Amino acid sequence: MTAVLLVGEGREYLREPGETLETDLGVLDVPTDASAGDVLETHLGTEFEVRELRGPDLFNHFERTGAPMLPRDIGLLMGHTGVAAGDRVLDAGTGTGVLAAALGRAGASVVTYEQDSEFAAVARENMTLAGVEEETTGGSVDVRTGDVLDELGELDRRFDLLTLDTADAPAVVEHAPDLLVPGGFVAVYSPFVESMRETVETLDSVGMDADTYETIQREMDVDERGTRPSTAGVGHTGYLIFARK
Repeated sequence: MTAVLLVGEGREYLREPGETLETDLGVLDVPTDASAGDVLETHLGTEFEVRELRGPDLFNHFERTGAPMLPRDIGLLMGHTGVAAGDRVLDAGTGTGVLAAALGRAGASVVTYEQDSEFAAVARENMTLAGVEEETTGGSVDVRTGDVLDELGELDRRFDLLTLDTADAPAVVEHAPDLLVPGGFVAVYSPFVESMRETVETLDSVGMDADTYETIQREMDVDERGTRPSTAGVGHTGYLIFARK
């Protein structure tokens, strides 16, 4: 097992087996053979349960270089495109890498481009944490530094899915028919309505009809007084655009 979560007293910490956890709740040496379900105690007697990392945990514990795509948006993207094990994905706008990691953990083979070299370096470390830096679980993520538009001529295969979270998405989707296999999907996340509209119009110009959704989600507060939508948090995250070749 690689890194594990230590969960207890309403807190959680990410540690490697063999590392030491030091908090006000006590000191705990994580055994090298720690496995999910183990209960460990600090020297003060505080219990922590060992958990294996899963998708939502990666969202919470990846090193961030910006605002990552939220789990609800990733779920919609995966549901609308039907991405599955063995699919080939071209992604641009890696950022923190939450989407790329989720696709890789689902078994897809992902090539993702990030223009900022420092962001790309962080994303590679995050892929190691997610366990998808190599093709060991059926899926993998290859983080490349560069502008995907400059690299299109070097790509030697067509893809089942094209995913974009980048300002130049309209320019990239212009090439979608040449990048996708028959029946392949485009999925674009856009935080702004202007970019969303330009992307949809570009897809239409290359003969791909788009479906567009605003993603809004309300958390519910349930307590002894009653149940109501939460007044905290952000309901709107952005727009998701889907099209199929």
